[in-house]
Amino acid sequence: MRFELIDAVLDRSDDRIVAVKLVSAAEEYLQDHFPDFPVLPGVFMLEAMVQAARLLESPEGGSRLAIGGVRALKYGRFVRPGETLRVEVDRTGGDGENLMFRGVAKVIGAGLSLDEAHTAATGQFTLRPLLARVCPPSSVR
Repeated sequence: MRFELIDAVLDRSDDRIVAVKLVSAAEEYLQDHFPDFPVLPGVFMLEAMVQAARLLESPEGGSRLAIGGVRALKYGRFVRPGETLRVEVDRTGGDGENLMFRGVAKVIGAGLSLDEAHTAATGQFTLRPLLARVCPPSSVR
């Protein structure tokens, strides 16, 4: 199952991308997380940062980058239906194969401005190329 966690890219440069996700009460994953207090799952905040990083690396989509590691991931505020998750991701380096990023996700409440946003999540993560496994043909007769 794949969830699209980027609705729009607001800004992009060579090493930075800013994108948003409008969290709707109709989102399938909110039905169980949690029924009486629906919030965007924390792992989806990380996934939104990862999806933004993939768009930074491949604006047309189709990026085959997998999470290689996550460090210093911290959560601040809940993100509720009707609020906007603003994701800011910077490429901080790489070692030839792995790409390193720092991300900040901010929650903007309905009717509030960016100046009134609160940090929902911050962290550092590494993306690496997804390698396809080549398996020998089956010798079943």
